[in-house]
Amino acid sequence: MARHADEKLVTRRVKLPKQVVERPLIQVGKRLLMALAVLALTVLIVYIDRGGYHDNADDNVDFLDAVYYATVTLSTTGYGDIVPHSDSARLTNVLLVTPLRVLFLIILVGTTLEVLTERTRDEWRLNRWRSHLRDHTVVIGFGTKGRSAIQTLCATGLKQEQVVVVDPSEKVIDMANAEGYVGVVGDATRSDVLLRAEVQKARQIVIATQRDDTAVLVTLTARQLNRGAKIVAAVREEENAPLLRQSGADAVITSASAAGRLLGLSVLSPSAGTVMEDLIQQGSGLDLIERPVIKSEAGKHVRETDDLVVSVLRGHRLLAYDDPAASPLQLTDRVIAVVRARPVTPAHGPE
Repeated sequence: MARHADEKLVTRRVKLPKQVVERPLIQVGKRLLMALAVLALTVLIVYIDRGGYHDNADDNVDFLDAVYYATVTLSTTGYGDIVPHSDSARLTNVLLVTPLRVLFLIILVGTTLEVLTERTRDEWRLNRWRSHLRDHTVVIGFGTKGRSAIQTLCATGLKQEQVVVVDPSEKVIDMANAEGYVGVVGDATRSDVLLRAEVQKARQIVIATQRDDTAVLVTLTARQLNRGAKIVAAVREEENAPLLRQSGADAVITSASAAGRLLGLSVLSPSAGTVMEDLIQQGSGLDLIERPVIKSEAGKHVRETDDLVVSVLRGHRLLAYDDPAASPLQLTDRVIAVVRARPVTPAHGPE
């Protein structure tokens, strides 16, 4: 019983992007109009062939009797006081009125069936999403920092269905859903919340919380659940950066200091500030990327590559381009290079 209750809780707290549908009132209104149209068509058919019907009350079928007969027939009430008497009327009932009766019931029952099946459909979509989710990106916090991080990642080719947003605010998760991302409502410092986001199967985790102490707790929990994921965290105060690294973060960005440095650079040289902003904004102008060394570059000097290499990553060492140890390049190296941006077509969310 407890396990079943937990599964229901998970279903409610994990929100998949909704498919674009009409408002419920519009859907109900359209179905009501369709039902009235079927009723009117049935009344017309019965009234045109009214001579073939027999009324037990007065042997005369008028327009009101036709409306009455169509209503009780389509609703399958069938009192039997008005019945098709002639062969043509019975044939019309078989070929036209009966199919209209079925259509009328389908229209009326359709709304109820849709409500009943919506829960099952959502659970099926959730199970399908979980079974296909691998090497995804979990973003903790969907504020300015988290949203900007997702936009940068998607500009480099990351698909929307490979992003899971975790935030304690249900309204924020609704916003993430509206933009095509899967959302999990809850406190990311709790392991059960991160497990709903399948953090144990994630390739990279972005921590963009509003508080530094929350970022530390989230980092500790995420690293405990996933030892191999790349964790990048943002903090407000520089003094908290070492604590984030000790907690398991691979990279820590001090948001206030980074913004201040960019401001200072822009004061000294507005053009340099513009170039730096362009470098960190993926998908336009120039991009700063990390890539492996290709075979044709192995053994060459750093400055002999086609791209503008600014650093070489060799094992766990980050070498500057002018470091004598950076050249010649090795096939196992990775380089940080400035390249011309290649715009990526935005990916669509899950169906």
